[in-house]
Amino acid sequence: MHEAVVKWHLGTMTFHGKTLVMTWIAMAAILVFCYLGVRNLTSGKPGKMQNVLEWIIDFVRGIIYDTIDDYEKGRPLLGYLLTLFLFVFFSNMLGLVPNLTFNLFEHFHIDFAQLDKIFEGPSFMSPTADINTTLALALLTLGLLLSLGLKHKKLHYFHHFIEPMPPFIIIHIIDFVAKPMTLAFRLFGNIFAGEVLIKVILMLPGIWVFSGVIPDTIWLAFSFAIGAIQAYVFTVLTSVYVGQAVSESH
Repeated sequence: MHEAVVKWHLGTMTFHGKTLVMTWIAMAAILVFCYLGVRNLTSGKPGKMQNVLEWIIDFVRGIIYDTIDDYEKGRPLLGYLLTLFLFVFFSNMLGLVPNLTFNLFEHFHIDFAQLDKIFEGPSFMSPTADINTTLALALLTLGLLLSLGLKHKKLHYFHHFIEPMPPFIIIHIIDFVAKPMTLAFRLFGNIFAGEVLIKVILMLPGIWVFSGVIPDTIWLAFSFAIGAIQAYVFTVLTSVYVGQAVSESH
């Protein structure tokens, strides 16, 4: 999938090194971003970073308001959906960042924890370009559907699986399983394809202006938009699915 595949084993579990490290980097970036937004928190004239953070919070709150009939049922989701949106967005953006670390590892002969192999390549990797990450996020959505559906409807939640007739249970089960699968593969496919095309553009022959700088810049801008849209779509669909699970009419 990528230039180097480094795997760490713990018992029966296998961890993909590059995905794991990039996930930590994405989480660190989110922490820094949020810290900058609340560092000089004020109810008076807010700073630029506070304005951006407040806009994102209002944006996610608007998603909940638009997709869940009873906002009071969806309000506890604000923290999770906000975190989900930021994580997917920052993860998508990592694959667009040029890799300036590999030459340093190579120059100083650093091979600690195989970091020289993990950071190999012209750019970083998006954690969401690994199907394991997107599938894990989709399974969290599946867990939300079950937990909130049971919380608000008790065992009556399972009644919709046999509506309008019991034989329809097969169709409803397929639909239930397909929701996280489509979430996972949509996000993975878009981000992975974007990273592959960036690498292809970097290898274009010299007939391109500045050896591919202009087409690569255009594709980076396009990939930035795709990454932002995919973060929005993943968050919206999660909220929609939860809204269907807690809605009395569903």
